[in-house]
Amino acid sequence: MSIRVKDISKKFGEQKALDTVNFEIQKGEITGFLGPNGAGKSTLMKILTTLLKPTSGEASVIDFSTENAPRSVQQHVGYLAENNPLYPEMYVREYLKLMANLSKAPAKRVDEVIEMTRLSPEVSKKIKQLSKGYKQRVGLAAALLHDPEVLILDEPTTGLDPNQLREIRQLIRSLGKDKTVLLSTHIMQEVEAMCDRVIIINKGKIVADRRLKELTEATDQLIEVEFDYRVEEVALQKLPHVKQTKNTRGFVYEITFETTKDMRPALFDFAHDNGLKTLQLNRKNQTLEQLFHELTSN
Repeated sequence: MSIRVKDISKKFGEQKALDTVNFEIQKGEITGFLGPNGAGKSTLMKILTTLLKPTSGEASVIDFSTENAPRSVQQHVGYLAENNPLYPEMYVREYLKLMANLSKAPAKRVDEVIEMTRLSPEVSKKIKQLSKGYKQRVGLAAALLHDPEVLILDEPTTGLDPNQLREIRQLIRSLGKDKTVLLSTHIMQEVEAMCDRVIIINKGKIVADRRLKELTEATDQLIEVEFDYRVEEVALQKLPHVKQTKNTRGFVYEITFETTKDMRPALFDFAHDNGLKTLQLNRKNQTLEQLFHELTSN
């Protein structure tokens, strides 16, 4: 198991930042960690990288305890912090050489991570001269220097332009073939483009843990229909493949069908056969953005 989090809670004074958090991540998984500001994402990432200790519970990385074997954890983890602390007066290559020495990485590794993160055009500049996007690349390059088995990336795509985003997405996907990646972001499209799985946290609690395929390949089909008169739900339940019906308001109904076949024509025929008009007829299959909103909006 690459990452194991068991009953982790963290308090800052009277404020509980994490409340009995549990999950496990296997090797080779790219997991998106989503949540509103203040939900506990960065706190948990700091616990996994040994920068913070939990109030209770335990966490391990590559079977090393974050509390009992912090040095071993650090040797196996590459971490890109949200604020990406860098030395602005240092040149890019100079900074990466320093980080390589500190992490005992071989000297040739500096050129390898420069190539991987497409830093070559900026490598002779001082860090303070770089754009925000290139500063993110320098932080990611530093996190990769010691070739860690686990990457923990806090907002890794912040400040990147569309072309840079595409390159970093490709890099993270390729790294995920033989590394475990846990990344936080506020951008749903980034999770959908890069991740195999999403964990959503709200107010310090895990509120969802889903494979992305469950959302993109769901067999259930949700259709919202509005008629011009009220309909008995028992009549709707006689339609083929109906799993659930719900009168949401007025003459509006949400109907869940257990099939991938588009059931809107069947609902249109139902209305015609029963002397009804359909005022609206929409598919509403749940997206990641909808799931996030539903679970974190209160």
